[in-house]
Amino acid sequence: MKQNVRQIEKTLKINFKNKNLLRISMIHKSFDKNNNNEKLEFLGDRVIALVISKKLLSLYPNEKEGIIDKRFASLVNKKTCAQVAIRLNLKASIKTGNSYKNLKSSDEKILSDACEALIGAIYLDQGFSVTEKCVLKIWNHFLEKSNVTIIDPKTKLQEHSLKKFKKLPSYIITKKVGPNHNPVFKALVNIPDSKKYSGYGKSKKIAEQNAAVQLLKDLNIN
Repeated sequence: MKQNVRQIEKTLKINFKNKNLLRISMIHKSFDKNNNNEKLEFLGDRVIALVISKKLLSLYPNEKEGIIDKRFASLVNKKTCAQVAIRLNLKASIKTGNSYKNLKSSDEKILSDACEALIGAIYLDQGFSVTEKCVLKIWNHFLEKSNVTIIDPKTKLQEHSLKKFKKLPSYIITKKVGPNHNPVFKALVNIPDSKKYSGYGKSKKIAEQNAAVQLLKDLNIN
């Protein structure tokens, strides 16, 4: 049996003025194609992005934009939103159609969408100040984890190669396929005493990053 949405209010310590907003936030489109949480999800996604980006700038005022962007991406992606939904036990309240009756914690998109829709509902019902406090509270666990410095694969491989061999990794773009508006590049990378590893991507940079990932795996460097 689905839990009453009042349990969500109790968990969040928020008393909704418009209970219907909260109910709709838990309705998947497979249950009702006309009255569902898609629009609330659209709104909630933007509200979460604003709150989290604002908080990250406060937490890391001297950090480079690129690093903050990586932290941001890890905090607002579908996986994290789904984990928030699990922590709030939202799956006990989500209404889905027959094809989704066996909703599991692995159904990441449904859980993530419900989480974003819930935040959208809180924003419409309670305003930004209450929503901001709520998001920061339920994202606190993930925000605390974000204080670990994020190093991209190319940087990590470069640091290893310079430390061990006093040489930079060697990258070569060997192939470009597809139309100019949607190309795919192939990159090869190696360091002294290693074989060459390949990576693919929509840009040369992404291809090189993916190649670096493969080499780091071979070196057993996480």
